[in-house]
Amino acid sequence: MSDSRPGLNPQRLIRLIQQAVERCDLQLDNLTVLTEAATGAYAVTPIVAAIAGAKKVFALTRTTRYGTIEAVKAQILELAELAGVSERLEFITEKTEDIVAQADIITNSGHIRPIDPKMIGWMKPTAVIGLMYEVWEFRPEDVDIIACQHRGIKVVGVNERHPSVDVFSFLGIMAVKLLLDEGIAVYTSNILLLCDNPFSSFIERGLVNAGANVDTIDNIAAAPTDKTYDAILVAMQPRPDPVLTGRDASIIAKYWPGTLVAQYWGDIDRATFASYQILVCPEVEPKPGHMAILPSAVGPEPIIRLQTGGLKAAEVIYRQSLQDSNSAMAFVQLL
Repeated sequence: MSDSRPGLNPQRLIRLIQQAVERCDLQLDNLTVLTEAATGAYAVTPIVAAIAGAKKVFALTRTTRYGTIEAVKAQILELAELAGVSERLEFITEKTEDIVAQADIITNSGHIRPIDPKMIGWMKPTAVIGLMYEVWEFRPEDVDIIACQHRGIKVVGVNERHPSVDVFSFLGIMAVKLLLDEGIAVYTSNILLLCDNPFSSFIERGLVNAGANVDTIDNIAAAPTDKTYDAILVAMQPRPDPVLTGRDASIIAKYWPGTLVAQYWGDIDRATFASYQILVCPEVEPKPGHMAILPSAVGPEPIIRLQTGGLKAAEVIYRQSLQDSNSAMAFVQLL
């Protein structure tokens, strides 16, 4: 289902893309990019690459619950025509050796994943894989790092906190939206933020700016038991096992009965939490290791910034051997 919110109208999307490309000084001239063609805010990635001057953008699309191949093509072509870059796009529906072998930059996007040894074997030695997120967020199932090392393929993360990208500043807004959608007003609400990673200060700031009273901890055992909370916002870095287990559920049930547990990031043993009659939101559980609220939930801006920054990081590493790119290395995180 396409995102029909008026804030995603084509004219605005193109303007935001142009601003992001200029802000990041993204220059993909003479490069070939392999990325995905998706719906809503995620339709922008091939357009970002094309506006930044890529000579060819292969956009892999599939029919999903969000839209058909035809619907995806229609949305992206509308954007491409508005930007005057239609001739640079080529839609594909599968990864093939001849197409992968042409790509200078390959994005670790939904339809492109997994980037497995077979696909890596097709890549040119100079190809760069853009993670499109920070390296500490790396999910091993996305990219086979060992195969990349064997072939000398560089895998690049983006510094999402770079001033020209600044995606982390949307994390607090996303937390506010998650809570609002579940009936927590945020303003004057008492929120226990459970976070053990660099998201912490950004989420806390967003909640405080919205008027919440926030206690931030990195372990539920460290939480003050003499306070009441409207919600416990869980933003823990995923690991092989759930970040909140039955032991945590027993603590929450004992000290904060009736408190909503809002899953932002990090897997929760929901069955056990349900047995303790603890409410967990959102209702639809995210895939393991994935965020329960996407940046696109608050609008296209964080997605455009992230995709542009991710492409910039890949561009910097690709061109590193061709020119002095020290000033641009602030965009880059190497895995």
